[in-house]
Amino acid sequence: MTKVAIDGPAGAGKSTISKKIAKELGYVYIDTGAMYRTVGLKACREGIDTLDTKGVISLLDSLDIDIVASSGEQKIMLDGEDVSSLIRTPEISMAASNVSKIPEVRQALLKIQRSLANDKDVVMDGRDVATCILPDAEIKIFLTASVDARAKRRYDELIASGKEVNFDDVKNEMIQRDHNDSTREVSPLKIDKDATVIDTSDLSLEDSINKITEHVRNNLK
Repeated sequence: MTKVAIDGPAGAGKSTISKKIAKELGYVYIDTGAMYRTVGLKACREGIDTLDTKGVISLLDSLDIDIVASSGEQKIMLDGEDVSSLIRTPEISMAASNVSKIPEVRQALLKIQRSLANDKDVVMDGRDVATCILPDAEIKIFLTASVDARAKRRYDELIASGKEVNFDDVKNEMIQRDHNDSTREVSPLKIDKDATVIDTSDLSLEDSINKITEHVRNNLK
């Protein structure tokens, strides 16, 4: 089984690009970040502050998260409900950043993430896939872009989905997430020593997909 690990900061286009690459290769796509967002959503629904470590940990025993494929798309399920679109708001982004700092949350999700990659070819993206979840991945990529480019992409994505957001708010939230992700004590965002860094600041989505797909295919050979 082949494992492709794609890490990088918020808004780098990991999910969109990884999904396309997985489809090109016929691999299963796994979005680890969506799992943290789902824990954040669960906490918000239960009225638990995502900065309340004990409160968030108390949710883990009853946590029911699953990833299912439907019509070629990945759906993230929480307690049997498809929450794929509900976890993509700025509020849940920050909630995900908060809960991802909690070691017990990371450990609980790590078991799920590794089990998903045990018996199939996968493209998995997140913040610590190459360094922690799949350290034995055959291909490791660190996907990045300037904060302005990343904020613009996220802003456009939110506007297109009908959300009313302010660009400066999106950018500031992204800067805060970068700080949280790179300074947390457990599995911080960093470049794996075996990873290839690809900057997509000046690339279109199509060019980014083509460049990374070519890199993956060349390394599979």
